[in-house]
Amino acid sequence: MLHGYRLCLAPLSSAKPPGEGDVTMAHETPSRAQTLVYTIREALRPVEQQLRQHPYLHALETGHLLPSQLRAFVGEQSAIIPSDLRSLALRISRCAAPASQQFFRAVLDGEAAALEALEPLATAVGMTPADRDAYEPTPGAQAYSAYLAWLCLYRSEAEVAAALAVNFAAWGATCGRMAQALRQCFGWAEAAVRFFTQFATAPADVSPQALAVIEAGLARGVEARHIIRATRMLQGYELMFWDTLWALCTPEAEAE
Repeated sequence: MLHGYRLCLAPLSSAKPPGEGDVTMAHETPSRAQTLVYTIREALRPVEQQLRQHPYLHALETGHLLPSQLRAFVGEQSAIIPSDLRSLALRISRCAAPASQQFFRAVLDGEAAALEALEPLATAVGMTPADRDAYEPTPGAQAYSAYLAWLCLYRSEAEVAAALAVNFAAWGATCGRMAQALRQCFGWAEAAVRFFTQFATAPADVSPQALAVIEAGLARGVEARHIIRATRMLQGYELMFWDTLWALCTPEAEAE
């Protein structure tokens, strides 16, 4: 997913309002976008906690999921990434501001790299191209990608940028843990985990580039509540993705 999707632009640490430690420069007033992002991150803490403590990740880290059980992950991503590439290309075609185009092109490049890195991952879990083509995607795992397509088609670039940028941190942290688990528990080589490691460096904070897109949207009259809604929905679909994968492999996990 963008899974978005994962953009490794330099983070801007000032994602909190004044008085929150070292997150702002002395005497610097946070922008509207920074204040809004802080509000969003605070509201989404319960979802982020669920993602960090997800049983799918715990099972993988403790060796209770076998590499073969990641075939569903690969199968779902084989449908997600091509869809996301098309969605992002559409969004770029509709961006008027160079800053917005630059942001979404960077995300698009990350998705293209993910599609390339999916090949050695598929090999590692024992999926041939024919297996991936035959895999039937599930509604719960594809909901994130479908909603991203809807955002790119119908909503503002500020909403899309905020939703993706807030999600990058959660996705990146998850990918980092999966790469480490696969190396430690199963001895996978770096090539096999490259899909995960390339996202693991995603910034924990929203990047200046994303903030610029959000700020410009607010200045044009995009309502903050719509930006909040987009981030809440996309993060919720992220959780649904992992819930679905866990449901797919739980019978096998319980049988081990």
